Amino acid sequence: MDFLQLAKQRCTTRGFTDKHIPEKDLEYILHVGRIAPTACNQQPQRIIVVQKPENIMKVQKAYRTFGSTCVLIVCRDRRNELIRPYDQKCSGDLDIGIVCDHMMLAAREKGIGSVMVGLFDPAIICAEFEIPEYIVPTALLIMGYPEEFLSPERHSKDRKPLDETVMFECYSEKYSNPS
Repeated sequence: MDFLQLAKQRCTTRGFTDKHIPEKDLEYILHVGRIAPTACNQQPQRIIVVQKPENIMKVQKAYRTFGSTCVLIVCRDRRNELIRPYDQKCSGDLDIGIVCDHMMLAAREKGIGSVMVGLFDPAIICAEFEIPEYIVPTALLIMGYPEEFLSPERHSKDRKPLDETVMFECYSEKYSNPS
């Protein structure tokens, strides 16, 4: 499968079967995340793999898990971040996004669905998993075997055309007012 086809196959999954991800597939997904590029190769990602039912219940206190049997708590280590000197913008969240994107695509390649969630209560995750203050829970990557995959054809109607999101040589107000 070429990359565009794989990217079209990757979709948000919000309903999982109770089938567990084989260890070799999980290891593959984690390895793909490990090789993801990060700013100045700082590699601020710290990933907690959650598979035991009692720990999945802990995650559910912060956000629903859609019946998944595997959640990756993807954190960033504040001690390993690149800070842009001009405005103090931290690269960590971008790095975590790249790592998660790599892992979501690797999961889909193995027939595993995923959803990346940022809208969760990090204080609950920190308390439940005894995370030190310099480690920031940034994303939950909820994975498993989907009850159903969406059709890749959805991109033709669910995605804006390139001429609404891409500009050449300068910014254009043509589509700057989202509605």
